[in-house]
Amino acid sequence: MTQRVDLATVMDRLAIDEVVSGYAVAVDDGDWAAYRALFTPDGRADYSSAGGVEGPARQVADWLAETMRMFPVRQHLIVNRLIRLEDLGGSPGDSAEVRADFVNPMRLTGTGTDDAGHAGDAGGAPNFFAAGRYTFALARTREGWRFSRVTVHEKWRHLSS
Repeated sequence: MTQRVDLATVMDRLAIDEVVSGYAVAVDDGDWAAYRALFTPDGRADYSSAGGVEGPARQVADWLAETMRMFPVRQHLIVNRLIRLEDLGGSPGDSAEVRADFVNPMRLTGTGTDDAGHAGDAGGAPNFFAAGRYTFALARTREGWRFSRVTVHEKWRHLSS
């Protein structure tokens, strides 16, 4: 590889990592416009292994917006990111795949108390945990890297009171 190809590969990896981080932030913050913007126009998402839906990302975003109301406090931790860039004979191509593990603690609506002792959504320890692995398929677009597919492979979950 030349230095130019090496630099392009590093830049692609950083841009892809930013899209994956953007995904976690969008879901955790309930920013469904940002979530939709992370996908190609024909992008799809599959949450079926976690009891959710599979379909066009725009429709899945609507489902998430409704479903995540049950969890006003949530935090996706996406780790162990394994990025595989398409290799075009020593040069990076326009597609990539990321496999990444996740742990997702969330707080159900109306449970726990905040630091001041108030009941409700503001605080308390998470009482729902899910974990597993994401598979992200990405495509290079004019706007940058975007998801063509997001698949959740939930491995375990835990609900506590």
